[in-house]
Amino acid sequence: MHSKQFFDEVSKVAQSIDLKAIKALANELVALTERGGRLFLLGVGGSAANCSHAVNDFRKLCEIEAYTPVHNVSELTARTNDEGWDTVFSSWLRTSKAGSNDAILVFSVGGENAEKNVSANIVAGLKEAKQRGLKVFGVVARDGGYTKQVGDWVVVVPKDLDRYSLETVEMFYKDAKAAGYRIATRAVA
Repeated sequence: MHSKQFFDEVSKVAQSIDLKAIKALANELVALTERGGRLFLLGVGGSAANCSHAVNDFRKLCEIEAYTPVHNVSELTARTNDEGWDTVFSSWLRTSKAGSNDAILVFSVGGENAEKNVSANIVAGLKEAKQRGLKVFGVVARDGGYTKQVGDWVVVVPKDLDRYSLETVEMFYKDAKAAGYRIATRAVA
């Protein structure tokens, strides 16, 4: 069925991830804690939601002082309105007085590419982080984008992660239909 195909593919992707990079990233997070550094998480779209969830887990489960600009919608939208979307993360890092004891962790599905105007705000945030001496970590898809180019430890998931959200919904939809359930749908204008 569709579920088996989906989980077979997920398993194949998981097996292709560089475990050394994951271990190195974990060790870097331990070192960050030992030196009293803070972890700043950046992401847009679904990755912003992942940042929010990860901040909770890093703070509660790992006792890492972690922050993301998406937690403060008022500041995020004010900066976007007054300064522009491209600089929202870099200016937030400046205001946070991010320094060499700290690190940045980027979650990104599409990768970042300033020339193609893809997540230019993350590119600017990464440049600011490097100027300030922060360690750069990432969990990214596709070719790793700009995060992979400048990062200290980056885990690259060699698959377009966008598909997994859609595939998960499709998997349950197709299996439910195959099992005889009527799925309510509506047309989208």
